[in-house]
Amino acid sequence: MKPIKSLIILLLIAVTSYSCTSDSNSSENDFTDLEASVKFNVSYGDNEFQTYDLYLPENRDVDTKTLILVHGGGWTSGDKSDMDAFVELIQNDLPDVAILNMNYRLVDNATEAYPTQINDISSVVNHLNANLETYQISSDFGFIGTSAGAHLALLWSYAFNDLNQAKMVCSIVGPTNFTDPEYIEQIDSEELQALIELYGLDLTTTFLEQVSPYLQVTEDAPATILFYGGKDPLVPASQGSDLQDKLEALGVMHEYTLYPEEGHGWDGLELLDTWSKLKRFITENLD
Repeated sequence: MKPIKSLIILLLIAVTSYSCTSDSNSSENDFTDLEASVKFNVSYGDNEFQTYDLYLPENRDVDTKTLILVHGGGWTSGDKSDMDAFVELIQNDLPDVAILNMNYRLVDNATEAYPTQINDISSVVNHLNANLETYQISSDFGFIGTSAGAHLALLWSYAFNDLNQAKMVCSIVGPTNFTDPEYIEQIDSEELQALIELYGLDLTTTFLEQVSPYLQVTEDAPATILFYGGKDPLVPASQGSDLQDKLEALGVMHEYTLYPEEGHGWDGLELLDTWSKLKRFITENLD
């Protein structure tokens, strides 16, 4: 699910570039002056992949909200650096928001996708909660996820948001229902084999329902914004439209955008439209 990277890169090019001075020192106790500060590779667990980058805005206080970014990569690859363009966009257009850009453990012979990666999001949230006073931020946050990262963000927000801290979640071409026949029929043999290896041989099992955001969402879900491509070769449009219908039926605040001629990523006017809608949605639901 790597084409999403081109979307992020082009999105950065499409808006005014922004630069900031950052501090790469990983000490977590030097925020007393409340100047803008950046912490790279803060550990939230013992595994080398369990790190995040934290971007704290100047003049923050206990009401400052945080956006948690979750990268894609088919659950088996990718890195938080893939979301750096989103970091710059947020810093430029939403300068009062803190940003947490996370890595998580990737699937390999010794690591299962579920519940490992969901547990990593929970660990990040717990680590954030333990450091609210140090960081001088609110306990409220939102998610932006792309592709596989969007699936993880949705699933955590719908099934693991026990304290209702997640106030909004954005899915950009994220899978939502692994039992959807259209999803199984559309993905190619390589992607299907990867899915089988990740989630088991029986693609209609209760387990697949458990890891499908569409089948876990309730009326208590946070505000949700969805972006999908009508010609996506990896994630069919039904993954977004079906979730939209369910959110509508449950009365959950949501927005849905389908770009009929786009695939697993887009550019041009559609790209500008995505950021414009997402920026407004964040402002309205993470305030």
